[in-house]
Amino acid sequence: MASQQSKRNTVRLKLPVQPGDLEGLEIGTVVYLDGVIYTGREGVYKKVLEQGADLPEGLVEMSNVNFHCSPAAAVEPDGRYSVGGVTATASFRFSKWMALWLKKSAAKIIIGKGGMSVEDYRDILVPAGAIYLTTVGYGTGALLGRGIKSVKAVHWLEELGNAQAMWIFEVENFGPFLVESDLEGNSLFEQQGKLINANLEQLYKGLQAPALSRYGETDDRKDELI
Repeated sequence: MASQQSKRNTVRLKLPVQPGDLEGLEIGTVVYLDGVIYTGREGVYKKVLEQGADLPEGLVEMSNVNFHCSPAAAVEPDGRYSVGGVTATASFRFSKWMALWLKKSAAKIIIGKGGMSVEDYRDILVPAGAIYLTTVGYGTGALLGRGIKSVKAVHWLEELGNAQAMWIFEVENFGPFLVESDLEGNSLFEQQGKLINANLEQLYKGLQAPALSRYGETDDRKDELI
């Protein structure tokens, strides 16, 4: 269920998202989340998809939001977990697992930083009816941590370690995130990248070649890998 939260392209989604909740969400929309999310990255993907471990009981019914994240968590004297912050990690590294994971978990929202390739959006997320949300800039881990109300469960902590374990969080007003890819596979990063790249030639026009350069270095902006 999506409700309008402000006048400027901001929505608040109740989790798990239902059919239709993601329709009409445009790239660049600001999103906040309420409900249950879980962390899952290469350790979890290998455990479930390659080693055949079962998903935690009830996970699919409880949540359809997978956060690529490393939480800063500590155990309190009474055994409860406190979470000071949650830092997103780069999602493009998990591309090879995503198609199987979306099918296995029925995830509809992937959260991370840096985005994935346009081909991944088109070939993996779109057929699964999923979108990608990106964190807003860097250094927002503590801000996001304020939206975590409780740790509902932790799975494979001893085996995989703090960063790779699956953490299941109850969240409220969790965000802000930006819609990086929508249900059609449009990409905010690709769109903005094209606008920036269109002016690169003009930006560097007339500059002299560097006096010193490293072997193999080039001043052709199209040769750079970002």
